[in-house]
Amino acid sequence: MKSIDIIHAEHRALAAVLQALRAVVAEIRAGQLQPDFQLLSAMVDYITQLPEKVHHPKEDQLLFPLLRARSAKAAELIARLQEQHLQGERMTLALMQSLIHYQSLGSAGFAAFDALVQQYLDFNWTHLNLEEKELLPIARAVLSAHDWQELDAALSANADPFSGAKGEFEALFRKIVQLTPAPYGLG
Repeated sequence: MKSIDIIHAEHRALAAVLQALRAVVAEIRAGQLQPDFQLLSAMVDYITQLPEKVHHPKEDQLLFPLLRARSAKAAELIARLQEQHLQGERMTLALMQSLIHYQSLGSAGFAAFDALVQQYLDFNWTHLNLEEKELLPIARAVLSAHDWQELDAALSANADPFSGAKGEFEALFRKIVQLTPAPYGLG
């Protein structure tokens, strides 16, 4: 079940950036940190691009069809998760627009950006937990050894949670780590 490890790794990578975003925004809110728009832009870019280019295609095109074929119980959950994928995409677009607005207005734009960040973070934790606690246990229970071999081969072709065109996500993740203040990063 190498596929499960790959999905967990992608969840952890995304969760690390989400946690760092939460901390940075909280410190800006508390007046302990001045906004670093290069860092905030990198974080928003990562949480926008990684799910759409790397993570969700694996679920939508590979895992979900197999689960749907094996479990009626999974079909309802998958429909919910796919709707959340679409909702997440809309939310990240709103988040990007809000960040641009915040950067243009300065501190007057922070409250709206902060509110969207909090909403997005709550949404994502719910989504990730749904996949981790409900979807993956169903997959473990209903998929056959042949299914796992098929998934493992397909997901291994893109196993690195930071992979993308010419390592774009690895470079972006490194940038975020370098810019994020300790203890969440090295900056």
